[in-house]
Amino acid sequence: MTETDHGGDVYADEATAREILTGAGDTWAVVGLSDNTSRAAYGVASVLQRYGKRIVPVHPKAETVHGERGYASLAEIPFPVDVVDVFVNSSLAGEVADRAVEIGAKAVWFQLGVVDRAAYERVRAAGLLMVMDRCPAVDIPRLG
Repeated sequence: MTETDHGGDVYADEATAREILTGAGDTWAVVGLSDNTSRAAYGVASVLQRYGKRIVPVHPKAETVHGERGYASLAEIPFPVDVVDVFVNSSLAGEVADRAVEIGAKAVWFQLGVVDRAAYERVRAAGLLMVMDRCPAVDIPRLG
């Protein structure tokens, strides 16, 4: 399986990925984003900006990244967030997904390699869109 071929996996559904990219909104909280240029989150956030998304860095250091002020947690962001893009270990991702529901996000996106099926079920049950094990930087040129 490649990054863009998920063999019909409901958790990585291409139609849902397209809906998040085109209809969920343009404010993306990127959890795990710091000013470390060697990390995947840094590059993905840059691609999201190039495609017109507002990125909001979320990292314990609360660093400014790509010109956008960072916050230590989702709860500290003082404005609405549309999509929560998750760059943390799968063992921590479920808690981030639950916080995304609490802040009223419309969608949750777990990056490549980030999978938590129980979190997926909770997020979907709360009415949010969600995909796992996908990368918006790969998908947005094709689907967005």
